[in-house]
Amino acid sequence: MKKDTINDLFNQMEGNFDTEMPNIGHNNRFLEKLQQQNNSVVDNQTKKTNYWKPFLAVAASIVLCFSVFTVMQQQEGELMDLASVSPELSQTQSFFTTAIEQELVALEKQRSPETEGMIHDAMRAMKVLEGEYQTLKIDLTESGNDKRVIYAMITNFQNRIDVLKSVLEHIEEVKNFKNNQNENTTTI
Repeated sequence: MKKDTINDLFNQMEGNFDTEMPNIGHNNRFLEKLQQQNNSVVDNQTKKTNYWKPFLAVAASIVLCFSVFTVMQQQEGELMDLASVSPELSQTQSFFTTAIEQELVALEKQRSPETEGMIHDAMRAMKVLEGEYQTLKIDLTESGNDKRVIYAMITNFQNRIDVLKSVLEHIEEVKNFKNNQNENTTTI
């Protein structure tokens, strides 16, 4: 392959160049046309861009906030509990929930000035157990029906019932003790 040098190229093209001089003032006319063309293009583009940029920024912010809110709602709504694992565990959860509600009703019936402290302590323990249950629901959702988490959830329900039953038994003991003390003082 032959290498052409630049001189060879110019020698070959000799006579093909336009060497005429342009009209007087050509340079000024060309610069004016160029400046008019640039000004019209720049003006049109800046007006369009300036009007839409704030609207697009606001629209993008709204879409972003809506997306984050939707994802957060879905994550909260997707927490699994025993009822979502199987029909048998749904029945188990229903049984425990009913039993806890019955114990709470019985505890409220026993409310009096003497038992207020015990009931308050029991309710505080119930809130702690409920918080642990919420954590277990998150663990169950993340673990994908891990049996250890399911057993822990069932144990949590049993612990709640045990707390309520022990408080009811303690209240009964206090009442029996007061009744026995009243009988002893009235007979003397």
